[in-house]
Amino acid sequence: MPESEGLSVSALGVVHLPVLGSVAELTRALCDVPSVSGDERAIADAVERALSIHAPHLHLMRDGDAIVARTQLGRAQRVIIAGHLDTVPINANLPSRFEPDRPEPSLWGRGSVDMKGGCAVMLALAVQVVDPVFDVTWVWYDHEEVSSELNGLGRLARTHPELLAADFAVLGEPSNAVVEGGCNGTLRIELRATGQRAHSARAWMGINAIHALAPALHTLATFEPQTVEVDGLAYREGLSAVAISGGVAGNVIPDAAVLTVNYRFAPDKTVAQAEHYLRTLFGAAAPELELVVTDAAGGARPGLDAPLAQHFIAAVGGTPAPKYGWTDVARFAELGIPAVNYGPGDPSLAHTDDERVPVEQILACEQGLRAWLTGA
Repeated sequence: MPESEGLSVSALGVVHLPVLGSVAELTRALCDVPSVSGDERAIADAVERALSIHAPHLHLMRDGDAIVARTQLGRAQRVIIAGHLDTVPINANLPSRFEPDRPEPSLWGRGSVDMKGGCAVMLALAVQVVDPVFDVTWVWYDHEEVSSELNGLGRLARTHPELLAADFAVLGEPSNAVVEGGCNGTLRIELRATGQRAHSARAWMGINAIHALAPALHTLATFEPQTVEVDGLAYREGLSAVAISGGVAGNVIPDAAVLTVNYRFAPDKTVAQAEHYLRTLFGAAAPELELVVTDAAGGARPGLDAPLAQHFIAAVGGTPAPKYGWTDVARFAELGIPAVNYGPGDPSLAHTDDERVPVEQILACEQGLRAWLTGA
């Protein structure tokens, strides 16, 4: 494991995080603990160890590779501050490095945006803010970047719902250090075509399943995404082909082909309404194709009219914007908890090979959350 400045790794491989120093260095230390989805054990161990040593004021619980740390101060209101520890696969973008010569001095490396900057801010404040004005439940969880049934926050909601009881939630997803309200929903479908195999030298004797996808591809190529206003924020939708498969050999007319489509829909729609829309759209364009839903997650309305949301916006400043991607604020919405996204990093750089976060944004989020939690 690479060792960055401030990250200590013992001879036995035990990771010690610099939770009492610079939050930018703490971000770098977290980045340099690889944690691709399914391999979060080391980073979860490190977070749990840091809290055990430096945060005796918190009650700790671990579920798999999710860490929950709670104050028990008897405050009138409880808030959740949550973030995921996993990343998408590494692609020659670790170890991390500081890049001071950019227009905005930045930390480069996998996870710097999505979302170890947010997790570092959480960890520093969990240790340092011992007397917040709210009771706080801190949650670091696993398996966010993979299929929804594996999501660690979802698992906690199923197995320990009492730990997620709260009046308001903040998710440290990258938002350029401004509040992003709600999120789009996501629906993934497969459009399945069938045909009849034949030798490609006698193509007229077969039915080409790949060709049968052409009307659906034309529908996608000419689709104009809507922008939908929900509670004062404008959410842009998207409908995209994300995969296509078919064919068995270079001289065989294929008898099966599959087109995978992802629909990102505004939070004014339910999953059922989004599915109905796609069935109507593709049913008109290509009625011979079978449409199968393979993954779905509803969006979340902004919820910015909630009193705690208003209080939070006033404390951290800035003008709220919509969250275009799906995030776990939707899970909080399902639990009846108003929630917002607030974290360092440009969401458009998440998952890219040039993933990097401005140091100034890490510090701004730390200051904003600290001001909110302390009532400063």
